[in-house]
Amino acid sequence: MTTPTTLTTTPHPTTPPLQPHELGEALRAATHKLERNLPWLGHTFPDDATVQGQYRPRPPQQGEPEGANVGWTTGFCTGMLWLTYEHLADDRYRTVADTHVLSFRDRLDRAVDIDHHDLGFLYSLSCVAAHRLTGSTVARQTALDAADLLLRRYFPAAGIIQAWGDLHDPAQRGRIIVDCLMNLPLLYWATEQTGDDRYRAAAYQHALRSRDVLVRPDHTTFHTFHFDVQTGVPLTGSTHQGAHDHSCWARGQAWSIYGFALSYAATRDPRFLKTACELAGYFLSHLPADHVAYWDLSFDASSGEPRDSSAAAIAACGLLELARWLPDGSDRNQAVSTAHSIVASLVRHYATTDHDASNALLLHGVYHRPHGIGVDEANLWGDYFYLEALTRLTRDWTPYW
Repeated sequence: MTTPTTLTTTPHPTTPPLQPHELGEALRAATHKLERNLPWLGHTFPDDATVQGQYRPRPPQQGEPEGANVGWTTGFCTGMLWLTYEHLADDRYRTVADTHVLSFRDRLDRAVDIDHHDLGFLYSLSCVAAHRLTGSTVARQTALDAADLLLRRYFPAAGIIQAWGDLHDPAQRGRIIVDCLMNLPLLYWATEQTGDDRYRAAAYQHALRSRDVLVRPDHTTFHTFHFDVQTGVPLTGSTHQGAHDHSCWARGQAWSIYGFALSYAATRDPRFLKTACELAGYFLSHLPADHVAYWDLSFDASSGEPRDSSAAAIAACGLLELARWLPDGSDRNQAVSTAHSIVASLVRHYATTDHDASNALLLHGVYHRPHGIGVDEANLWGDYFYLEALTRLTRDWTPYW
C-alpha cells in the first residue's frame, strides 16, 4: 500500500520509552486506583473533572440526583471498568460495569440528557464494549437504540450530524464539532451489526464534511463549524473551547487524529488516512520537549499556559491506531515512537502513581480553559485514554470504538 502522508516532522528527541516492567508497573498502579474506587462506582458516577485531584459525585442536574448517569463523560468511567476487566479477568469489575450498562439502558428509556452527538462516547465505551466482551444482548440492543438516536441528528442536505442543541431551533441548528469524529464509530458498528447501511452512510458523509471544513490548509483544525442545514452551505468556523477561533485547540486536534484514523479503519477511504497523518504531523511538530501538549497548540513555554495531559493521552491512542494502518516506513515508525514517548512522559511525570491522595489516574489535564473549568485537574476522558494507551502497549487489544 502506498499512501502519501506528511506525518514525518523534525520532533524533539525521543523520550526514553518505558521498559516492559515499567509499563506493567504503570498498569498495576492505574488498576489499583480503580480498585480503590470500585466500591462507590457501582452506584455513583464521578464528575467530569476532579477538584484538587479528587473526583466527587456528579452534582444534581437535569432533574437527576447526585451521582446520576448524566452528561457526556460517564461512558469513560464504564470504559475504564471494561479495560480493567480485560486486564485482570476479575468479575468484580464486570459486575459493576454490567450495572452501568443497565443505567445506560435506563437513561435511554427515560430520555435523560441524550439530545446530543456524544451518544458515541457514552454507548461505545459502555454497551458496545459490553457486547463485545460478554455477548450481552441488552447491551447490544441499547447501543443500537443509541445509534438510532444519533442518526436522527443527521441532516442529509448538509451531510452532517449536529453536535448539540435543539434540532428545530434555527439559532442552534447546523453546528458540528471536531469531537464528533470519535462518536462516529457507534454508527459504523450499528451497520456492522444490522447490515443497515444508513448508519455507515451518515457517519461517512459526516467524516467527509468534517475533512472539508474542519481541517484547515495548514493541517490545523477548527473546533466547530456552522452550516445552513437547508442548503448544505458551510458558513463559518469558530471555537468553543480553544484559545480563539483560528487557533488550534490541542484536544480537538487529538480527537481528529484518532477520529480520522477510526473512519479509515471503518471505510478504508485513503483520504482519511492521509488527513490523520497530516494532522498528526502538525500535532507532533508543536509538542514541547516532554511530549505533552499545551491546552492550545498556539502556546509554548513562554505563555505560562497549562498543559493538557488528556490531549496527550488521546493523541497517543490515535497515533497507535494510525500506526495499525500505515505501511512499514518512517511515518509508521514515528507514530509508534512518539506514542511511546508521550506515554512514557505521562507515566513518569503526570500519573498519580506517587499521589496517594488522588483517586484519579492522570493529573494536569484541562477541561475548559476559557471558562475556567477543570484546569490543571484530572478528568474522566484523560484517565480513560491513559488506560487505553497502556492497554494498547501491553496487549493485542480490540478497540471498543
